[in-house]
Amino acid sequence: MDNREKIKAVAMLSGGLDSSLAVKIVADQGIEIIGVNYNTGFCLSDHRRKMAGLGADISPQAIQNQALQTGARWRIPVELIDISEEYMEILKRPKYGYGSAVNPCIDCRIMMLKKTKEFMEKIGAQFIITGEVVGQRPMSQMRNTLRLIEKQSGCQGLILRPLSAKLLEPTKPEIMGWVNREKLYDFRGRGRKPQIALAAELGLENYPQPAGGCCFLTDRNYARRLNDLFLYDPEKTLSTRQVLLLKVGRHFRINERVKLVVGRNEGENIFLAEQGKELIMLDCENIQGPTALIEGTPKDEDIELAAGITARYSDGKELELVAVSVRYPEQEKKIKIVKPMDITTCDKLRI
Repeated sequence: MDNREKIKAVAMLSGGLDSSLAVKIVADQGIEIIGVNYNTGFCLSDHRRKMAGLGADISPQAIQNQALQTGARWRIPVELIDISEEYMEILKRPKYGYGSAVNPCIDCRIMMLKKTKEFMEKIGAQFIITGEVVGQRPMSQMRNTLRLIEKQSGCQGLILRPLSAKLLEPTKPEIMGWVNREKLYDFRGRGRKPQIALAAELGLENYPQPAGGCCFLTDRNYARRLNDLFLYDPEKTLSTRQVLLLKVGRHFRINERVKLVVGRNEGENIFLAEQGKELIMLDCENIQGPTALIEGTPKDEDIELAAGITARYSDGKELELVAVSVRYPEQEKKIKIVKPMDITTCDKLRI
């Protein structure tokens, strides 16, 4: 019985090449599709949009929401869902650990699929679509891991992966005849040549660079900074502000109590000034220089050292002495006259 006109699916849509293809493959079989895109708080494009709004020089392509772009291209609605607060708890203590950086990919996938199933049931859809490819991601897309994630999310049999479906057990939409398995694919591994060829065949152009990555948590620099926070806060009492500050600037560990973040450009300086209203803020007086924030409970000598680092990254780095303003929350600023720190010492303190 052909009842596909009544069938509806929810697609987990990043807007990258794989998920864009997965949506198109199923839509072409007459299935009504609604996309969902999750904000974890760690998406690179979200951060770039924020920085562009503060004056950073970022290309328009880099700040587009790719899921919305894909939805517009294939004419499907896309629901944007914020899970950043819940995601923070997963990040602190992932049940299944981290990947190569601080990416809790398995826990992340389980959480998103649970959310997607809830949304699926809410709108009366029958199954879930993802762009996953068997063997593409070593932590979350191996066969055993895919089965684990399905079981832990309560989505067994409901997840259709059109790009690798022929390598996997038939799912409910295939068994029920809603989707023709013969029109699905058997892609595997980390190479993207089959997807690129399929994109050309389907007329998909201007998609994000394959395997480009869209999550801060897979970035080793970000991971190093986050691990530094965990080292000096074993309880992992991360705040939203701390997580945001990890995304920008140069970071220096002054001691176990104190960390310094120094802006690298005008956009980051504005960002730090916005985020640092409850922190000690440093700026250079009378010369161009960065905005810097102190996190922790500094002593006078710590502030002196932080001022020296701030001066080092100003236009006065070659001067004998530089005036640095120190603004305490809800207090008048104080001026410190400091010698710019030598770059070798800065590098030793840099995270």
